[in-house]
Amino acid sequence: MNHFPVVSKSDSQLAVSSSLKPAPYWLLAGFWICTMIAIAVVIRRLVALEHPSVSGPPQMAALDNAFSSHTALTVAHIVPALAFVLLAPFALLRRFAALRWPKKLLYPLGIVVGATAYAMSTYAVGGWTERSAVFFFDTLFLYSLVRAWLFQSRNQDALSRLWLIRAVAVLLGIATTRPIMGIFFATSRLTQLSFQQFFGIAFWVGFSINWIVVEAWFRAANQRVA
Repeated sequence: MNHFPVVSKSDSQLAVSSSLKPAPYWLLAGFWICTMIAIAVVIRRLVALEHPSVSGPPQMAALDNAFSSHTALTVAHIVPALAFVLLAPFALLRRFAALRWPKKLLYPLGIVVGATAYAMSTYAVGGWTERSAVFFFDTLFLYSLVRAWLFQSRNQDALSRLWLIRAVAVLLGIATTRPIMGIFFATSRLTQLSFQQFFGIAFWVGFSINWIVVEAWFRAANQRVA
């Protein structure tokens, strides 16, 4: 019995394309921007947990207090996430293709990140809107990560890379939510939306943008090799 994932025709075509063509510059730029934002977000959160701010916008202070209410779980989630983000370039970029250890560490880290994300949803700031986004995209992240690992275990490196790109794109969606949240924060006086109301919306928008962008790139690559 075959316990490995079925390879679709489009995945096979895309594997050929991805093994021959590097990612476009605009996609690499987006990857690095999201990576830098994600790193900054984790560092800022760790500092806020250790030294809570007594000044600043009330909504930001309330958000910091929400995370401080479950400090241990927050740390258990964001520290592995930081390690995942730091390792992702070594697992995906072609200049590091000869290195095998980044991927070996990436998979267990991803499982921890995904599992703790489900747990974090218990304390969702944005209520069920945020919680539904976490359930959907966290499941998508873990599904993509497991498929990448299964293909890797079969030495199907090109297909593994495709699914790993998907997993990383979803995880970096948390970085894309940050400028969206910034827009909501900046316009809150006009919209009269509290951070509890727009937090979940920002999650849906940010994660969806990353997924759509990567899938659009994959579709374009498929069309070139079809």
